[in-house]
Amino acid sequence: MKRGTAWRRASGSVAALATLVLIGSGTIGTPQASAAAAGCQVTYTVSSQWPGGFGASVTITNLGDPVSSWRLTWSFDAGQTVTQLWNGSYTQSGAQVAVTNVSYNGSIPTGGSTSFGFNGAATGSNPAPTTFTLNGTICTDGVTPTTPPPTTPPPGTRLPCDLYAAGNTPCVAAHSTTRALYAAYTGNLYQVRRASDNTTRNITPLAAGGVANAAAQDTFCANTTCLITIIYDQSGRGNHLTQAPPGGFPGPAPGGYDNLANATAAPTTLNGQKAYGVFVAPGTGYRNNTTNGIAKGDQPEGMYAILDGTHYNGGCCFDYGNAETNSRDNGNGTMEAIYFGNNKVWGYGAGNGPWIMADLENGLFSGVNQKYNANDPSISHRYLTAIIKGEPNHWAIRGGNAQSGSLSTFYNGVRPNVPGYNPMKKEGAIILGIGGDNSHGAAGTFYEGVMTAGYPTDATENAVQANIAAAGYR
Repeated sequence: MKRGTAWRRASGSVAALATLVLIGSGTIGTPQASAAAAGCQVTYTVSSQWPGGFGASVTITNLGDPVSSWRLTWSFDAGQTVTQLWNGSYTQSGAQVAVTNVSYNGSIPTGGSTSFGFNGAATGSNPAPTTFTLNGTICTDGVTPTTPPPTTPPPGTRLPCDLYAAGNTPCVAAHSTTRALYAAYTGNLYQVRRASDNTTRNITPLAAGGVANAAAQDTFCANTTCLITIIYDQSGRGNHLTQAPPGGFPGPAPGGYDNLANATAAPTTLNGQKAYGVFVAPGTGYRNNTTNGIAKGDQPEGMYAILDGTHYNGGCCFDYGNAETNSRDNGNGTMEAIYFGNNKVWGYGAGNGPWIMADLENGLFSGVNQKYNANDPSISHRYLTAIIKGEPNHWAIRGGNAQSGSLSTFYNGVRPNVPGYNPMKKEGAIILGIGGDNSHGAAGTFYEGVMTAGYPTDATENAVQANIAAAGYR
């Protein structure tokens, strides 16, 4: 970047202000039904450069409702590091930087701004960060009014996250490119970017609690190609999934990032209405290393994902779930994620695969043993429900046909009989399509998935499975 050049990031739409409220209060429950607006703008200016270093200033403008404290996060693309910062306090883990306010500049009114500056080290190129997130909201230079889902939707209209909330294990992350996962949700599902002019478009449900507006994507992407750039979190916590940064393994995209998914590579229908899934070819990956409300340490959690049971390989690792916050292998027990594929290097089940297993870091587990569990069957339904859940010294694998029928339990017992997995040391990042250390050799297709606070009961998951079957994936 040239000396004195100012750079401003414009990305997708934003999450509800409920994100800000939940961060401040530490609440784990379902967002309350109150209209709010959130928005922010970040101007990043490189003011000086010298061999091996640079100076920069950052201005945050709050375009939404007033905030009383703030936390701004971004990722450096070329290995830069912050060496000194003023008007804020910072932490850096790998490429991920987080800056929080000091006592005198935490409050930003609507339309107000605050600034901080820093010196950094750079050994090569010094590109500007591509995405800034303020209190869990991606800064887009705009404001989006939203209404979070109600705590208690009317009986008979409950979708997966409504059912989890009713079971006292609310969703803390909810991702889908095919449909809303709350009955009242009308916000953004995902964002696409077209190759012809690099503009973006957010895709929403056709109606509250409905299927994605695939026609809007088709019109926007006509005569060009589109990539899925953001998979929005419907829970109100701002746990959006974006292009995975480099980690233990660099990705194939510029700066070591992973590839983004082709937006039209996984067409599907839900009760006859067209939608698109997330087609993960090897090298594709999404991640969020600065989450809100995701289980850490040995805290209980549950998760499910709807996958294409016929699209898989033996690469490492097609995962969805809890991972390390620095995109590196931090040891046994630092992950808890759904794995799907036929990799036999670490663990496996009956037959030739594919299997639903748990990626707990340094091991794909099908049960209590490090390798084999005869009760974990090969399972390859065209549309597959995969479930992993864990709590202190107890975890389970469940699965079934996402088009019909009930769930089966393939394992339900104590943590693996290998050192390092009891207690767990989960870190709370979210990954899709990759391993915790950014291993990106796997293939798969993702349609929807959630993560919960607390260990869901089988009864709650059975109710969710009934809703999934009723969604009519074909």
